[in-house]
Amino acid sequence: QVQLVESGGELVQAGGSLRLSCTASARPFSNYAMGWFRQAPGKEREFVATISRAASTTYYADSVKGRFIISRDNAKNTVYLQMNTLKPEDTAVYYCAAKTYQTSTTASEFAYWGQGTQVTVSS
Repeated sequence: QVQLVESGGELVQAGGSLRLSCTASARPFSNYAMGWFRQAPGKEREFVATISRAASTTYYADSVKGRFIISRDNAKNTVYLQMNTLKPEDTAVYYCAAKTYQTSTTASEFAYWGQGTQVTVSS
C-alpha cells in the first residue's frame, strides 16, 4: 500500500506562482513513477504532468507546458509541482498519483492517489 499526501494549494492571483508537494509512504519511493492530475468543478479529471522513477523523463499537458515543472526528491519521498504564470483556468483540485514502472499520462494506470489540494486562481 502506498499513501500520498498533497499540500501547498492556495488562493493566488493570476500570474502568480505556487509549489505543490506530495509526500509518499512508498518504500523505496524511487521505484514509482509519479504524476499530477487536476479536476475542475463539473469537469473530468485531466492529466497535468508525470515524472519517471529517476527523474530522467517528464511529460506535460499542452495546457501547462512552459509554465509548470514537475520534480522529485527521492531521498525525501516527495514529488513537487512548481506552477508559474497561473491562470484562472488552472483552478482545480490537484491530485498526486503513483504507479510502478514507467510514466503514464492516463489516470487509470495510476494505482495510488492522494486526497487532493485546492488551487484557486483569481483574475
